[in-house]
Amino acid sequence: MPSKDPSQNLGRMLSSKTKDDAEAKKVQEIINQIPGAEPSAKLDPWWWLVAAVAVLITLMAVFSPTPYWDIIVFVSDGIWITVQLTLISFVFILIIGLIGGVGRIAKNPVIHFISTLYVEIIRGIPLLVQLIWWYFAAPAVIRGIGEAIHFSAMANYRSNAFFLAIVGLSVCYGAYMAEIFRAGIQSIAKGQMEAARSLGMNYFQSMRHVVIPQAIRVVLPPVGNEFIMLIKDTSLVSVVAMADITRRGHEYMSAHFNPIETWTMIALIYLIMTLLSARVISWLETRRKY
Repeated sequence: MPSKDPSQNLGRMLSSKTKDDAEAKKVQEIINQIPGAEPSAKLDPWWWLVAAVAVLITLMAVFSPTPYWDIIVFVSDGIWITVQLTLISFVFILIIGLIGGVGRIAKNPVIHFISTLYVEIIRGIPLLVQLIWWYFAAPAVIRGIGEAIHFSAMANYRSNAFFLAIVGLSVCYGAYMAEIFRAGIQSIAKGQMEAARSLGMNYFQSMRHVVIPQAIRVVLPPVGNEFIMLIKDTSLVSVVAMADITRRGHEYMSAHFNPIETWTMIALIYLIMTLLSARVISWLETRRKY
C-alpha cells in the first residue's frame, strides 16, 4: 500500500532528483572531456573594449561636432573604400595563399620551384614599394608590351587605382598566406594522407576532403591576424591616388589645419575596425575548435 506519510514521498522524490542531477552532471563532465565539446563562452569579454571605443567616438562627435563629426562625415566614403579593398583583396589572398601553400609542398620540382621563387621574391620587397610599382610601373610595362605586339587595348591601357591596389595587396599578402597554409598542411600527420589514399582517394581528393579541412582549423588564428594587418596596411594605398580613410584624413587636415583632431579620429576609426574584426575572428576560432 502507498505510504500515508507525505514526508516519506517527498523524501523519495528529493532523493530521486538528487540522483538524476548527479548522473546528469557526471554525463556532462564526460562530454566536456571530448575535444571541441566544451561549452563556449556566450560573450567574448573583450567586447567591452569595442564598446568603450565606440562610446568614445560617439561622445567626441556629439559634444564636439566640429571638427570630430565633420571628420567622420568627410572620411565616410574612404571608410567604404577601405572595407571594399580589404574584403575583395582578402578573397584573392586566400586563393593565392592556398595555391602557393600547396605548391610549396608539391613533389613536382617545377611547381615547387615556382611557388618558392614567388614567396621568396615577394616577401623581400616592402608592400609600399610593390604598390607604387603596380600603379606607376606596371601600366608602362603593359603599354610597352601592347606597342611591341601591336595590340591597341594594351597599348592604350590606363591605370585603375582600385584594381591595381587590389592586385598589389593580393600579390604581397598572398606570399605570406602561402607560408601559413604550407605550415598548416605540414602540421597534419602524414597518416591522415596515407589513410585517405588507402580508401581509394587520389592526391587532390585527399587534400580537399581530409588534409585541408584539418589544416584550416590550425591556420585560422594566423589567417585572422593577417586580415587585421590587411585592414591597417590598406592605408598605404593612399600614396597611389586611392581615396581611402588615410588619404581622406590627409585631405581634411590640409584643408582645416587641425592635425591633432584629424589623426586622432582617423586612428580611432581604424581601431574600431580592427577590434571588431578581432572579436569576429575570436568567435570563429571558438566555433572551429576541435
